[in-house]
Amino acid sequence: MTVRTEQPATLSRGRRKIALASGIGNFTEWFDSAAYATMSSTIAAEFFPKNDPSAALLATWAIFAGGFVARPLGAAFFGHYGDRIGRNRTLALSVLLMSGATFLMGVLPTYSALGVAAPILLFVLRTLQGFSTGGEYTGASAFIMEHAPDGRRARFASTVPATVGLASVAGSAVGVLLTSTLSSGALHTWGWRVPFLLAGPLGLIGLYLRRRVEDSPVFRQLQSENSVQRKPLRDALRSHKRQIFTLFGYSITNAIAYYLMSSYMITYMADELHYSRTQSLIASVVSMLCYSAACPFMASASDRYGRKRMLLVSCLGFAVCTLPAFALMHAGFAGALVGTAVLAVLVAVIGTSNVPAMVEMFPGPVRASGSAIGYTAAYVLFGGTAPFVATGLVTLTGNSLAPGVYLMAIAVVSSLVVGFAFRETKNLDLARR
Repeated sequence: MTVRTEQPATLSRGRRKIALASGIGNFTEWFDSAAYATMSSTIAAEFFPKNDPSAALLATWAIFAGGFVARPLGAAFFGHYGDRIGRNRTLALSVLLMSGATFLMGVLPTYSALGVAAPILLFVLRTLQGFSTGGEYTGASAFIMEHAPDGRRARFASTVPATVGLASVAGSAVGVLLTSTLSSGALHTWGWRVPFLLAGPLGLIGLYLRRRVEDSPVFRQLQSENSVQRKPLRDALRSHKRQIFTLFGYSITNAIAYYLMSSYMITYMADELHYSRTQSLIASVVSMLCYSAACPFMASASDRYGRKRMLLVSCLGFAVCTLPAFALMHAGFAGALVGTAVLAVLVAVIGTSNVPAMVEMFPGPVRASGSAIGYTAAYVLFGGTAPFVATGLVTLTGNSLAPGVYLMAIAVVSSLVVGFAFRETKNLDLARR
């Protein structure tokens, strides 16, 4: 039985509200992650002793990585309860926890006031951020997909990956604006706090929107038929191992490519290719805008041609085009813009098919749990480590193209997974048991 049969030509007002409610949590998380990255040197100076700036910056990035450590726990928690008590209720909890933790970072006393307790509390709050993020992306994907009109699921759900790119641009822009307009004293006294304080109103808006829309038709149907599972996380691990490992197998390329594009590229272009900091930031912003702009078009292609075909195109695209794209970055600033844009479009191709595929491949009773496990594991093990591995490969080999070779090798693995293990999901009924 299908949840709906109508296929409106344009999104209804109710569906636009659902898209906005789904995207707001992702926007909040990635806005503050980008701001944290841009403000990292200021945060290092305020939360660690000033006698060793390099050690302080490394510790600041270690705290940032703490969010990734907590993601699997958040994925298990929010996935389980998303299948137990509803997609919408858990999404309301995740955005409240995320925005609350981020807001508290903005009012946290610094090392000069609290001593060593300040970085410890910063780590705790960053861990809470990561915990909430573990269930946010996959939970929002399941929620919006289960509201989506048949035949346009990927196009409707492209809100989720697109808001990630837009939030990264916005967070970086706010960070750059503050660092370029405020004096050093103002920036260190209160300026660095501004992006984190903005999470308060963003979170309240997200909570308001999510509480004003109904839970998904699929979950409401499960409730009406008394088909809600008591232990969905256990059931997903027992009965859907193939789907979980397939999702993990192609998501690793999505994870590495996204974090190389969004987190590593600024440092790579400045330190390895010797572009100016301004040029590196411009290239990053341009690539993220290309990614966000490409999302709806690549999602429409996914609805037309199918998830498997588009996932295979993207993985093979990374296997073939990554090294030329990295080589272009060596050929002057114009080449760098083109090279990063090529990678950004490929990330949009894989991301906009990954969202619907990971929702469609699991049946309704275990959907939130199964998708959260496979997707989050890929991002923790491969996405969060991508900048570290890329830096290590360049140092070890002395070859500035080494990160591109790494991504190409992983893309070959993902191509094999998609080709031999992935089963087309485009026409599967989301209400199936």
